[in-house]
Amino acid sequence: MKLILKKPGTEDAFKKLNISKREAPCFDVAWHYHPKFELIYITKSNGLRFVGDNVSPFYPGDLVLVGSYLPHLWRNDSSYYEDDSVKEVETIITKFDLDFLGNDIFNLPDFVDIKKLLDKSKFGVFFGENVSKDLHTKLVNLPKLSYVEQHIEVLSILQKLSQAEETTILSSSDMSQSTTESSERIDTVLRYISDNYATNIDLNDISDIACMTTNSFCRFFKKATNKSFTQFLNEVRIRNASRLLVQDDISVSTVCYAVGYNSITNFNKQFKQIMGVTPKVFREEI
Repeated sequence: MKLILKKPGTEDAFKKLNISKREAPCFDVAWHYHPKFELIYITKSNGLRFVGDNVSPFYPGDLVLVGSYLPHLWRNDSSYYEDDSVKEVETIITKFDLDFLGNDIFNLPDFVDIKKLLDKSKFGVFFGENVSKDLHTKLVNLPKLSYVEQHIEVLSILQKLSQAEETTILSSSDMSQSTTESSERIDTVLRYISDNYATNIDLNDISDIACMTTNSFCRFFKKATNKSFTQFLNEVRIRNASRLLVQDDISVSTVCYAVGYNSITNFNKQFKQIMGVTPKVFREEI
């Protein structure tokens, strides 16, 4: 998950609005950022999403607005990448510049609510299930519209999103990027955590992966993610655990060991600290 500044393709380089439908796992292979705002709607597939310093599971219906220069990545489960996988993936991607409708249009009084939404998006904004259901038809039809119609419809969608009450701010801090310093190293570390969270990863192991001393690595990781390595690893494990508890009828103890914990007591403690309830209560509430 290399942190890179992503540039548009040749055919989209001069477009201020780009809409596409993608049907491949992990539609972005890199932990990345770009100047455009991005509205991401998942209609098929699941996995983990990384937005700023937030790590959360995603499911069909996941709808998130990512701000300009905010690092992010949606990563599917490893099973999606197997050669014989028949799992389906479908994502509607809407990227737009702040001035896709004209210079300073969102500074006009009539667009104040949209301006507030775009300001919040520098942290990433997640919209609840009811919001994505209400906008489902509009979102999936976007790629079928003419370029002019897309501008009109995106404005309509942004207006509805700006009025939505069922929203969650994702990143706890502003992690907007303007450089790619140490991108190769954070790429290697995040990829290793994402692929090996279910195994026993200690600080010495991950420091070796980064080719750093443990003290240097701790400072580096905290600066890059706004979280300690242990905190970040626990979040990845617990978010995966919550996804298993929702989707699969397996015991809590089995989930505990499946995501890398060797102690039920520690698993329950970390789960409650991150999710706010115990695994048992979480499953009952779902």
